[in-house]
Amino acid sequence: MSAAFMSLRRCCQRSALLAVAKRPWSSSPAPSPPLHTRFLLFLAQRFYDVEMLLSWGHRQKRMAIHRRNAYYGYTKNLYGADIAAAFYVLSLKGGFRYVGQSEWFRADRRGKFNWDFLNHKDTLLEEVNMSHTVINSGGLGNLEGQTSLRTLSLRGCPEVDDWFLAGLHVFQDSLKELDISHCPRITVGGLAALRNLKGLRRLDVSSLPKVSSPGLVVLLLEEMLPQCQIVATGYDHSLGQFGGGEVEGQREVREATDCVRKEGVL
Repeated sequence: MSAAFMSLRRCCQRSALLAVAKRPWSSSPAPSPPLHTRFLLFLAQRFYDVEMLLSWGHRQKRMAIHRRNAYYGYTKNLYGADIAAAFYVLSLKGGFRYVGQSEWFRADRRGKFNWDFLNHKDTLLEEVNMSHTVINSGGLGNLEGQTSLRTLSLRGCPEVDDWFLAGLHVFQDSLKELDISHCPRITVGGLAALRNLKGLRRLDVSSLPKVSSPGLVVLLLEEMLPQCQIVATGYDHSLGQFGGGEVEGQREVREATDCVRKEGVL
């Protein structure tokens, strides 16, 4: 980030100096420089202030995500683990359905939700939709006690990474459907961690930008989870393109496969 800011600063300084150098020499007072020139001069003079402000904003954003994924221990002690898990899901603007119920509880775009879920104390969650939320591996602990969780959707979650996938082993006895499509931080190594989910019947790994060899990854997943339907759309499955990224992707797949075989899975 610092290197990018330094480049921006040098660019602003050069642009501002060039604009000033173009002024014609005259005995009359120099006209006021145009707005864009003044703006570039301001950025050059306040470069470190702008950098510090942006860094502060980034830290605040990370802290906010951390707070939203905190462990809901107080709610658990007061209402029980199931209500705490439900409250966590709704607090992140997700949705869920209780076991034996057809009604879904969901938060709207403003984060508002129906508090009637409090009436279902000691009722496990069966389906959870956390798509496009900021759930991360820290917040996953709020769902660990949900032994009847069958469906989990994490589509488009920017904080879901390989470490998160490794933590899903707590649902190995119940989870049947998992959607991790469009998650930008998932790599081949994280997908290999799904080997513990032996009961999985449907897995969506579509459009994962860090997966460069989708065809080989699908083969790996099909070997690890032979009873599971693998969905992988949004990729170029052409076998005729083998660039540097493709070679690197094949290396990652081989390493993940070796790791799985060492543990006696394949």
